[in-house]
Amino acid sequence: MEYVTLNNGVEMSILGFGVYQIPQEETKQAVLDAISVGYKSIDTAQSYFNEEQVGEAIKETDVPREELFITTKIWIDNYGYEKCKESVYESLEKLGLDYIDLVLLHQPFADYYGAYRALEDLYKEGKIRAIGVSNFYPDRITDMCLFGREIVPAVNQVKFLS
Repeated sequence: MEYVTLNNGVEMSILGFGVYQIPQEETKQAVLDAISVGYKSIDTAQSYFNEEQVGEAIKETDVPREELFITTKIWIDNYGYEKCKESVYESLEKLGLDYIDLVLLHQPFADYYGAYRALEDLYKEGKIRAIGVSNFYPDRITDMCLFGREIVPAVNQVKFLS
């Protein structure tokens, strides 16, 4: 397995299994199957509505938690400082985890500045190992990096069509 080292030293597998559009009733088995063939990185999101099923698979697998890299994304309805913080704790509960490896802001809309500040604080508390963004255009990510962020986003996850 190949890894990339994020800007804070955390290693992330370059190959991950995403659960976007997998129905809830199929998610647990899909994740278990992915792990059984060697995937160590699992990508979910609040807006996929299958974090609980991902958590069930994590609990059931024989692969130790520290060998897995779990990513979730905060949906825009949960932006703003307090709401974002609460939603991360909800994701932790749904996933059945003490920490999440990578948490991303899903889109550059609403109060993503407040949400990002919440992610910075949760990172400092050890609830998140790395933070970043998803679907941010270069001007938005540059703005975030230049104005008031303590922690530079480790990732800008974007859709790639081949």
